[in-house]
Amino acid sequence: MAIGKVRYWAAAKDAAGVPEEQFDAETLRDLMSKITQDRAELARVVQRCSFLVDGAPVGKRAHDEVILADGVTVEVLPPFAGG
Repeated sequence: MAIGKVRYWAAAKDAAGVPEEQFDAETLRDLMSKITQDRAELARVVQRCSFLVDGAPVGKRAHDEVILADGVTVEVLPPFAGG
């Protein structure tokens, strides 16, 4: 398991109720499951989000294939300006 930080932006930040939080997860899929558990609005928002892992775009890679390393920062970016 990696220990890292997830940062939320715009609508994701509003839905999470915090700008950032620490996590422990092995993959991006694990992280998404953990942060959306019991947070229905955040679960709805992250379905439309893109993600950066230590500044690198995840793009269309499967979230279960994105392995997280210790100390990683994951950015959760909702569509901006209607995009």
